[in-house]
Amino acid sequence: MVLTAQEKAGILVEALPYIKKFYGKIIVVKYGGHAMLNCELKRAVMTDLVLMKYVGMHPVVVHGGGPDISKMLKRLGKETSFVNGLRVTDAETMEVVEMVLGRLNKEITALINRLGGRAVGLCGKDANLVMAAKKPGKVRLADGSEVEQDLGFVGRVTQVNPDLLLSVIQQGYIPVVAPIGLGPDGEGYNINADTVAGKIAEALGADKLIILTDVEGILSDPADKGSVISVLRVDDIPELVASGKISGGMIPKLECCAAAIKGGVKRAHILDGRVLHAILLEVFTDEGIGTMVLP
Repeated sequence: MVLTAQEKAGILVEALPYIKKFYGKIIVVKYGGHAMLNCELKRAVMTDLVLMKYVGMHPVVVHGGGPDISKMLKRLGKETSFVNGLRVTDAETMEVVEMVLGRLNKEITALINRLGGRAVGLCGKDANLVMAAKKPGKVRLADGSEVEQDLGFVGRVTQVNPDLLLSVIQQGYIPVVAPIGLGPDGEGYNINADTVAGKIAEALGADKLIILTDVEGILSDPADKGSVISVLRVDDIPELVASGKISGGMIPKLECCAAAIKGGVKRAHILDGRVLHAILLEVFTDEGIGTMVLP
């Protein structure tokens, strides 16, 4: 569809209030899911980030890389096991995690730069950006009881030191962060990217946290993809989880959003990363897409 000049002007006029509203504000984007695997979607996401920067917003990217890590481990003949959605990470696996996330980090950075932006690739180890400690794991048995499970080098965030990010932002760059934390003895920890994005959003006092997923948003009826809940309050989340309407991998994403909101982030969004320019549709249009989580 070819837009007329007047239609293009109308789009810009609609976007103007949002450009004014979010000018100078920090928006943390967790980049993952199908949008990392599809070339067209990947380019669309990076274009969105570049545009946001040029109109005065400050995007910060935190990326995942689970499928690429699994693929590399398979090539190396190493089996992967998960506990409650977390990859058990021994020392050898941690080496692969750091290698793969480092490669992905530079690929994302390079694409942003090719599209006219200025990006800097970082990981949690840089300037003590993300400090971490070992995350305890538990496995639920058939009788309902839980036993401790050693997850290896899987970490939890203990502190985020945002000075480096603020410096990079102020110099006009887009930070791209790999979710690796630094332990007290200098060891690296593999941390869930949603969690890192949420903690970074808190530390930066971000106006928005955007999590890209492979679903339309939070559904009031899991069997009906058209039943997206547009606005969700933090206090409503426990009831939705208890009712079974929210389950599986969506629970930690919502918990991440809730924690970020309680930590001072003004609003969080769960968006369908399979939609071209999903970020722009959320930030610059009246309708928005996906689910917005509010205090």
